[in-house]
Amino acid sequence: MAPDLTTNVGGVVLRSPLVAASGTVGSVWEWAEVADVRPFGAAVAKSVAPEEWTGRRPPRVAPTSAGMLNGVGIQNPGIEKWVSTMEPMIPKIRVPVWGSAVASDPDGFALVAKGLAGAGVGAIEINLSCPNLEDGHMFSFSAEASTAVIEAASSTVDIPIGAKLSPNTPEIVEVATACVSAGADFVVLTNTAYGFGINLENRKPLLSGGVGGYSGPGLKPISMRCVYEVARSNPDIPIVGSGGVLSGADVIEYLIAGASAVEMGTVLMAEPNAGVRIEQELTSILDRLGVTSLNEVVGTVTEW
Repeated sequence: MAPDLTTNVGGVVLRSPLVAASGTVGSVWEWAEVADVRPFGAAVAKSVAPEEWTGRRPPRVAPTSAGMLNGVGIQNPGIEKWVSTMEPMIPKIRVPVWGSAVASDPDGFALVAKGLAGAGVGAIEINLSCPNLEDGHMFSFSAEASTAVIEAASSTVDIPIGAKLSPNTPEIVEVATACVSAGADFVVLTNTAYGFGINLENRKPLLSGGVGGYSGPGLKPISMRCVYEVARSNPDIPIVGSGGVLSGADVIEYLIAGASAVEMGTVLMAEPNAGVRIEQELTSILDRLGVTSLNEVVGTVTEW
């Protein structure tokens, strides 16, 4: 009998712990047209703001020796246009769609969250951690600032919300705890890390904005450290792990560290159907370990 992959993240029941990460699958429908989405419990649409953001000028994405850098600057059409386009499409997509909100102040986050909920998303990630905004500011660097955003967003909607935090956040445990206390149903650990690269031919940065967000396999130990520390400090905080997932083994490591679901992003840009392979690997390993339910592995890391 195949292992039961059903999981629960802050009250959100998922058919699988696999979640497609925001920023890597467009508005979800584009990816769903070319990929098998059945292995996924949810897919997160690209972040949207109160008004249209044009993003940074090219070059905005660049490969590295292991992973990639991006400095897109959250280009998006604004919540009003996003809703008009996506509201009729969401029910037709074969995977539950989550929204992602970004803004420059708590009221803006609340406005976007209300629009996303009205469009029919199943949950909302509050993006407190994008590292490539022009001023470099991150709400997730401050428990106080993060609290204000989560309180504003959670008071506006009646669907689950998650706080997406940065691995660059100095006090990850304190900020995660503050977000849950303020009304977040779960935390997403983590977004990309600060990164930088050079073009040898012209000696310019790989990205027009210089520093951007690094994602890929090198991010995994950093993000897993955040999952481990938050889960060890407060096992009751529901966690979605994210960063550097390439295989089913990576997913299980995140689960053992304390996550109840795991996002993947960069791998889907190179291999849109990676979910099929990773689900097969995940199921095979769980079966080999004699695991029949994910609850048997979540948060079971042991100390030396």
